[in-house]
Amino acid sequence: MFITFEGIDGSGKSTQARMLWERLAADGRDVVLTREPGGAPGAEDIRKLLVEGDPGRWSAETEILLFTAARRDHLERTIRPALDRGAVVISDRFADSTRVYQGATRGDLRDTVDALHDLMIRVEPDITLILDTDPDAALARGLARKSGEDRFEDMGARFQHTLRKGFCALAQDHAERCILIDGDRPVQSVAADIARRVEAKL
Repeated sequence: MFITFEGIDGSGKSTQARMLWERLAADGRDVVLTREPGGAPGAEDIRKLLVEGDPGRWSAETEILLFTAARRDHLERTIRPALDRGAVVISDRFADSTRVYQGATRGDLRDTVDALHDLMIRVEPDITLILDTDPDAALARGLARKSGEDRFEDMGARFQHTLRKGFCALAQDHAERCILIDGDRPVQSVAADIARRVEAKL
């Protein structure tokens, strides 16, 4: 099973992805935790180009190409081998992030994103958990991390509000696999909700 976590910056998806991985691993499952951009050596090199530096460093079109290149490497070297051996793969972000970040919020480029996805990736998750949180609070959390990977947070609050709308629309458009999770709750409550939903699917 291929499970992805999505949401705006600072929504808590990385924490929840790790907690789900720990829970499933404790149950004795073969489970792989990975992330995007990244998740494979070449993809991690591309990650640095995408998440560090000036917010205006790349056009949206260039970002789409870089994300797709990283995703293809991730798919070939990490995701597909794990799924082929029967593992559960949990990824912190996947193609839906590109659909929202570059396809919907940085120009009318969704058709371009979808065309590249259909050509080079051709994989969709079985379950996508979208962490829905207050954009202003999430942005404050994201910036407080001072991770050095703040390029998208540095685009500001208005951008984060637009992203939230994009993810909510995505959840409606792909209700067969997307589950909108209220992320403005205690971490353990969110984790229990996610575990219940995923275990029902498993």
